[in-house]
Amino acid sequence: MSNSILKGKKGIIFGALDETSIAWVTANKIYNEGGRFILTNAPVAIRMGDIEKLAEQTESKVIPADATSIEDLENLVEKAMNDLGSKLDFVLHSIGMSVNVRKGKEYTDLNHDWMTKGWDVSAVSFHKLMQTLFKLDAMNEWGSIVALTYIASQRTFPNYNDMADNKAYLESIARSFGYYFGKEKKVRVNTISQSPTLTTAGKGVKGLDDFLNYAELTSPLGNASAEECADYTISLFSDYTRKVTLQNLYNDGGFSNVGVSQEICLLYTSPSPRDRG
Repeated sequence: MSNSILKGKKGIIFGALDETSIAWVTANKIYNEGGRFILTNAPVAIRMGDIEKLAEQTESKVIPADATSIEDLENLVEKAMNDLGSKLDFVLHSIGMSVNVRKGKEYTDLNHDWMTKGWDVSAVSFHKLMQTLFKLDAMNEWGSIVALTYIASQRTFPNYNDMADNKAYLESIARSFGYYFGKEKKVRVNTISQSPTLTTAGKGVKGLDDFLNYAELTSPLGNASAEECADYTISLFSDYTRKVTLQNLYNDGGFSNVGVSQEICLLYTSPSPRDRG
């Protein structure tokens, strides 16, 4: 059901690859709520994914951009404002990549060139994006910028590897740059710490199914879906959250505040098949 809470709002969505992407689901929700936007991703991701299909569904334009390139970001933002006919009201940063994870490297044996590449794509790109938006004065007052993150930024999840470091850095950038965006531009900057979600990108994380099952058993409300993350993001893009900024907001069914659940305890207190004879 649509309430048109984003009617008249315009923005940019980074990171939609295919129908499993949170950015893809969010784009459809924004469109249904009356928002208009430019879709963007790295050229190689555009070739690999189905973003043109999403563009057709949402009557949007795709502008390729390498989010680690200031030149590409400047071109993207300027073209977006020109095509949309105004400054921007919202921006979604849904980008993350670790070559070390893809290659199966252990955290104690990382390739540091790959580590730097993943850091640039997953975290520093957020600073580059906001710096570009800031310098071009591209955001309308009371606009909203959101990046997606994961609780491994603040807790230890060994298989998440150097992506945990990237997410920690991303969250710090949101707080630091968000201060200046709020003071000087009246723009909100927040991160959403989402439940583990089965996406094409996430499938590269070793043991993702175990992540999902453990979080589901721990969270009082269960894992938040991509659809529910999209709903939360829309609320942050709306006028109902004008004074929410510099926050890392958990959309995880309560996982982040649970030490251990009864369900997890039962896994260790129930007799094993061996004990039952």
